[in-house]
Amino acid sequence: MSIRHRDLPMDQETTRMNVPACREFDGIICIGGSDWWYHNRGHFDFQVMRRFARTMPVLYVNSLGVRVPDATNPGQFVSKVKRKLKSLARGVVNVENGFWVFSPLSIPGQTGKKISGFALAPQIRLAAGRAGMTRPLLWMHCPAGADLIDELKPVGTVMQRTDRFEAFPEGNPVLLTEQVTKIRRAADMVVYCAPHLMAEEASEVRSQLLVTHGADAQAFIAEGSKRAPGPADVAVIGKPRVGFIGGIDAHTFDPDLFIAVAKQMPTVNFVMIGSCSLPVGWCELPNVRFLGRKPYDVIARYMAAMDVLIMPWNKSEWIKACNPIKLKEYLAVGRPVVTTDFPALDGWRDLVRVANDADTFASAIRASLTQPYNPADARTRVAGETWDAKAEIILRGMSGLGLVYRPSHASVSWSTAFRTVLAPRSAG
Repeated sequence: MSIRHRDLPMDQETTRMNVPACREFDGIICIGGSDWWYHNRGHFDFQVMRRFARTMPVLYVNSLGVRVPDATNPGQFVSKVKRKLKSLARGVVNVENGFWVFSPLSIPGQTGKKISGFALAPQIRLAAGRAGMTRPLLWMHCPAGADLIDELKPVGTVMQRTDRFEAFPEGNPVLLTEQVTKIRRAADMVVYCAPHLMAEEASEVRSQLLVTHGADAQAFIAEGSKRAPGPADVAVIGKPRVGFIGGIDAHTFDPDLFIAVAKQMPTVNFVMIGSCSLPVGWCELPNVRFLGRKPYDVIARYMAAMDVLIMPWNKSEWIKACNPIKLKEYLAVGRPVVTTDFPALDGWRDLVRVANDADTFASAIRASLTQPYNPADARTRVAGETWDAKAEIILRGMSGLGLVYRPSHASVSWSTAFRTVLAPRSAG
């Protein structure tokens, strides 16, 4: 493990020679990029925070939102509002170990900030107190929480820069850029998952740490080795099956490429697992099946039920800066992978087929369906890419900057008391 510092050339990875002053924190407040109750729990911040929570209190603050729901799409608008209200109604929940989840009242956008911004920090401060924290470290993922750095006055701040939020097409790019810049400048350390983005921002941060995405490797390897028929809703779909598992969203997914490929392969069933934010009716091909979002705990079973797994990404700035978690999950489950190109494929290209247009993508799928595939090399490569290992790298990185966890009396007494009180509600 090593940390890159702003005053060092990018071809050197090292730690500071002087020993930094120790700053002790008694828990972590994570301003997350997703909602624990409704999004895929394979995300970086979910996975890392759950590991941290085995030894310290963690308060995961559900996404504050970077966009206002689209009122011109009544169905989607109502769905998102209902989902947010349900999340708010749960209050502060001790989900597992020292991992707490909280949904504050927060309205996205500039106008929403004026209405609810004054109450955001007090809500989070109160929730952190219930989790037993008085000297928190602030982990920033969602840029909408930028002002919390000043308002919560944390012991230290770590920025999770695993997404280029300012490239999110449904957000306000000017506002998001301002928020990202503010967090980046204030952070003691910025954690990147994509080396290309890390190199691009080397001169703009105090210290950097590269931590590529992990995977629950053994769980995916075990499920893929069973060769089971899969869950009932996919087992009834004829083979061959080509699967995509993940969000079907405009800022990542290439619908035109996908449709062109599926049209070329009418005898192949394309199975889509995940939520979809594309317009209704965007794909009505008879060989494309949409099975919706599934709980994280069963995702490996769906992947294992496929003959080929695909990643038809677009060429957006978001994709250029990302490091898709599903790449390692796909490889662990042990099925051939066909993907469009993206920078974070470096180091993994020999294990997948890369295609950037419909004809070559379809040809790559055909080759994957007809040629023998041995998953051993891919599984061996992925086996060490665990979330436990990633969390340990981050903790060592923070320690190298003098940010050290030290439990306080409040951490012990409050967390124990509230676990007892909230025990009936603690199921995730």
